[in-house]
Parts: sequence; structure tokens; C-alpha cells
Amino acid sequence: MRSVCISGFSGRLESYFLKNSFLEELPNKVLQLGVRVLLALLIFLIGAQLIKLVRKIIRKSMERAHAETGAVQFVDSFVKAALYVILVFFIASFLGADAASIVALLGSAGVAIGLAVQGSLSNLAGGVLILLLKPFKVGDYIIENADGQEGTVSEIQIFYTRLTTPDNRVIILPNGTLANNSLVNVTAAQYRRLDIHIGISYDADIRKAKAVLQKVLETDTAVKKDMEMRVFVNELASSSVDLGVRCFLDKEDFWEGKWRITENCKYALDEAGISIPFPQLDVHLENSLLHGDR
Repeated sequence: MRSVCISGFSGRLESYFLKNSFLEELPNKVLQLGVRVLLALLIFLIGAQLIKLVRKIIRKSMERAHAETGAVQFVDSFVKAALYVILVFFIASFLGADAASIVALLGSAGVAIGLAVQGSLSNLAGGVLILLLKPFKVGDYIIENADGQEGTVSEIQIFYTRLTTPDNRVIILPNGTLANNSLVNVTAAQYRRLDIHIGISYDADIRKAKAVLQKVLETDTAVKKDMEMRVFVNELASSSVDLGVRCFLDKEDFWEGKWRITENCKYALDEAGISIPFPQLDVHLENSLLHGDR
């Protein structure tokens, strides 16, 4: 009985000393943890600055090598994501996390995340294909045929491509969509063909009208004189003779040239006395319908 009491007393005494020892060491442990957290924050800030420096060096090197703007943007965004993952991994190790456990956790998490973000991975693969196959580059005007979205390519990132429309709207398209669907690159070539259709009256002199419109093309400074430049009868429509005006312009001058030439064609036809008719419908009534059958 006495030995049991002594044993219980010694156990309580040991628990008391352990508790007091834990309380005495708690401030030091909290201080050490606080120092580690502050150092981790400092490492993150320094690492972020180093990442910016590395990205800047890579961008400058690629620009000096005359790499395409889209390739520079893609590589920059990819390097940024990869370096931040490495930085977070390093900070976790610094805070005491076991490296093997982190790798195992990242492996299992990678499988789960890969299944959850299959679309994002396809967009990443699409971005790589866009850079390798180069169906378009930054500055090109493209039309995506799946949804009819169109605009000027302003940025090519890891997962998406940014377009700017003529009315200054921004369209974000996934790279997977662009890589897996057909699209039209309007400005891939240096020159664009301009086609304007103008209807003239059936009473007008077709040869005269063609000569007037041909002169408009010959006097316009933006029209490429060494390429196809012609005026032709495109269609005998219901209310007019449809003339086609065709020429080639530099892609940078296309829209301004289209508006200017269209306006000048109207002025030239007016000066030549050639009218552009309104849509009209001729109605013929039989005499029997007017007077009735007798």
C-alpha cells in the first residue's frame, strides 16, 4: 500500500515538473517560431525580387534574340509560375516540413489536381502548340471559327490568349480552343484584297462606269499598282447591275483604304451622272384584272 502511494506521488511530481518545464520553454518556442515565420516572410520577399530579376533577364535575352512577342509572354508566365512553386517548396522546407513528405504530398496532389483541371492542362498544351506551330502571333487579327470571336492578338499567356476588338473590347480565349479549332488569320500576309460591290442602274453605260471606278483605283495612293486592280460586272441583280471593284492594300492601310475608296467611288459616279438605284419592284397587272372579265 505504501509503495503504491509513493508511486502515485512520484508520478504526479513528474507530471508537475514536465508541465512546469513546458510552460518555461513555451515562450522560447513561440519566439523561435516567430523568428522562423519572419525569416520565411523575408525569404519570400527576397525570392519574389529575384524572380522578377530572372524574368527580366530572360525577357531581355529573348528580345535581343528577336523572339516573337507571344513567345516572350508565354515563357515569362511559365517561368514565373515555376519559380514561385520552387520558392514555396523551399520555404516549406525551411519551416521544418519534411522534404520527402512534401514530394509525396505534391505527387498525390498533382494527380488529383490534374484530374480536376484537365481543361487547364489542355490549354497549357494548346499554348505550347501555338508557339511551336505559330498559326498567329501578337499583332495579328484573327477570327476564331468555333464561336466567331475576332480581334487583334495582344497577349499569349500559358493558358489563354487575349484579343482586342476594333471597338476596344477585350476577349479572353483558352489556348486549347484556339489549338483545336480552325481560325482565320486575316493579317498573316502583307497585303489584303479589297472587294467593293456597287450597283448601278440598268440604263447606265457600263463601260463608262467601269472607267470611272478604275480611275478611282488608279489615283488612290494606297492601292498596290503592281497587283490585281480591276473593275468587273459581278452580277445582273434584280434592281441593278452589280459592279465589283477589286484591288490590294497593305494590311495596315486596309480599313482606312476601304472607307476612303468606297466614298470616292460614290463621288466619282455622281460626277459622271451615273446613278445608284434603290431596290425596286415592277408590278404588271393584266387588263382583265383591271376591268374584270365580261
